[in-house]
Amino acid sequence: MLPNVLQPSATDHVPVLATEVRESLAVRPGQTVVDATFGAGGHAALLAADLQGRGKLIAIDRDPTVRTYFERLEKRSGVQARLLRGDFGVVLPQLAANGVQADAILLDLGVSSMQLDRPERGFSYSVDAPLDMRMDNSQELSAREIVNEWPERELVSIFRRYGEERYAKQIVRAILRRRKEQPYERTGEIVDTIKASIPAPARFGEGHPAKRVFQALRIAVNDELGSLEAALPSAFAMLRPGGRLAVISFHSLEDRIVKRFIEAQAHPDRALPRVPLRAAQLPAALLRPIARVRADAAEIAANPRARSAVLRVAERTGAPLPAG
Repeated sequence: MLPNVLQPSATDHVPVLATEVRESLAVRPGQTVVDATFGAGGHAALLAADLQGRGKLIAIDRDPTVRTYFERLEKRSGVQARLLRGDFGVVLPQLAANGVQADAILLDLGVSSMQLDRPERGFSYSVDAPLDMRMDNSQELSAREIVNEWPERELVSIFRRYGEERYAKQIVRAILRRRKEQPYERTGEIVDTIKASIPAPARFGEGHPAKRVFQALRIAVNDELGSLEAALPSAFAMLRPGGRLAVISFHSLEDRIVKRFIEAQAHPDRALPRVPLRAAQLPAALLRPIARVRADAAEIAANPRARSAVLRVAERTGAPLPAG
């Protein structure tokens, strides 16, 4: 059992790579912590506990249902806390523009267990539910609109790019045939179309046959990669020297964006033209990679969602930001 931690109740979701996040961010009393993907508050509870009642916690989430979890954490933690509702790709740039600084920032990407476990949200391919997948249920675009209204070329593109689905064309053509007769309303209808569109061996291969298409639809509905690309520069700009940024990703598209961003700040000289320069002319590293961690066998056995998780952590150096 971790010391000085708000222990989760039996109804709490278990945060992925919790110990590794806590140890890597190394939060101390009096610091400012930003949990940009608050969810059910699992990671935030651990980080708030390390503040020991002295410091600030800024929680961000686009899902309006997290307020109940936040209010419970606020009462239990004793730290100064506030919840900002919105997409972290919008909220973090706003905070950075207002000069907010932080010592630790966490982004736990993808869909939360809290959302997956609520069938009415339409994220899961395992339960028949309304075809939705919105993290913020006040936004207009849902999976229903994408499946029923987007043209063939765009559907094939997102299934291939966001889901790496090898049978994208076959699946999309089947969707187009079906939606001419009757629009899709339920997740189970899409699952049935996918199963009927792919070769029999693929239906019994690794993982659920609808997994890749559902991932692609969810990413497209919530513009997850666009939000990540908008958030990272602002999260970095908010870090004080010695502050740390931790990002948990769950598929290669996310992890690639995070990896490239960290590498660009750790090696800014690589972006320069290939001309001879004196050492004194080379730009200084702005981030220092700290860790790249995956879940161990014990955590994966206890929480299968952790299987694909990759945690990357980087520390802000003392080098000044370049002008402009």
